Amino acid sequence: MKPAKYAKVKFLNRDKSLFFSVLRENIDSYFETNSIEKTGGSKLLFKAFFLLSLYLIPFALILTGNFTPLQMLFLTVVMGLGVAGVGMSVMHDAIHGSFSSSSKLNKFFGASIYLLGGNVYNWDVQHNKLHHTYTNLHDIDEDITGKFMLRLSSGEKLKAVHRFQHVYAFFLYSLMTISFFWKDFKEIGLYNKMAESGLVKRFPKKELVTLIISKIVYISFICVMPMLFLDITFGQWFAGFMAMHCTAGIILSTVFQLAHVVEGAAQPTVDEKGNIENAWAIHQLNTTANFAGNNKILSWYIGGLDYQVEHHLFPNISHIHYPAIASIVKNTAEDFGIVYNNKHSFIKGLQSHVKMLHNLGHGVI
Repeated sequence: MKPAKYAKVKFLNRDKSLFFSVLRENIDSYFETNSIEKTGGSKLLFKAFFLLSLYLIPFALILTGNFTPLQMLFLTVVMGLGVAGVGMSVMHDAIHGSFSSSSKLNKFFGASIYLLGGNVYNWDVQHNKLHHTYTNLHDIDEDITGKFMLRLSSGEKLKAVHRFQHVYAFFLYSLMTISFFWKDFKEIGLYNKMAESGLVKRFPKKELVTLIISKIVYISFICVMPMLFLDITFGQWFAGFMAMHCTAGIILSTVFQLAHVVEGAAQPTVDEKGNIENAWAIHQLNTTANFAGNNKILSWYIGGLDYQVEHHLFPNISHIHYPAIASIVKNTAEDFGIVYNNKHSFIKGLQSHVKMLHNLGHGVI
């Protein structure tokens, strides 16, 4: 008998349960020995202003009306690069509380998600609480569950169309940030259902006000202003809107999927009592993969998300420290006989993801 949908899951402390306490001691020792903060500090402030500028300055240039339609279209692609960069390198750390030691700065830069069309509360619940706790668990982790025309989980029903998902998946990935328009409202009902078992809290009524107002402001900012300030057709605006969102969406979705829908990243099942056989930290290593290699520019831009193993174990530590602590995590894991999954480059991670899409789509997994 399977546990009820959205039932609360328990992680069991069985073999290797001492792993995380030892790892935390090793990590804490590194920061204490080197007298450094676990948060991002001034390095992240520079990155935040750079990436926010990459998004906002092209938009301001477009609104001047001094560019040809083709030039404006190019600027919207640059905006998309900025949107993705802000999402991965600024908002992500800030909502995790690892951007700064100042809660006010974390709150301020966490609010940058509103500039991307998203919502702070929903991201915190869906990403920080559900995804980071119940990683790769079908029906709980939305990153692999309930995706339109995609089978990212072995728990999803296999359909004929899934045979081709490795071909069309990246088109659907490009729509990620556009989905914020309706997904944030859809999740209200989902969270309320999950609240019945105590998995999350019911969606607060005050957050609904914030959600509605933020969407109106975003629509006014990104949709209404260009039409008011520029002599463009609706078709030209729509082309720019899609160019920006599709650029951001395909980058964000691909980077996030390379962490969990790749070879070697498990999708554990919950037993009839609602238990997972491993302790939480072991579960994170079993379900997460790195694609960290030698590309420092890529790692800088994507907010260290090529070090997803480190991020999932220590989301309260800023991504700027992940390259330094990766060897500690790897060595400690190997000391306990735990597999440390690293694909070693973006290309190899991408190849592994496409292979998983193919296997999931053909019912091999």
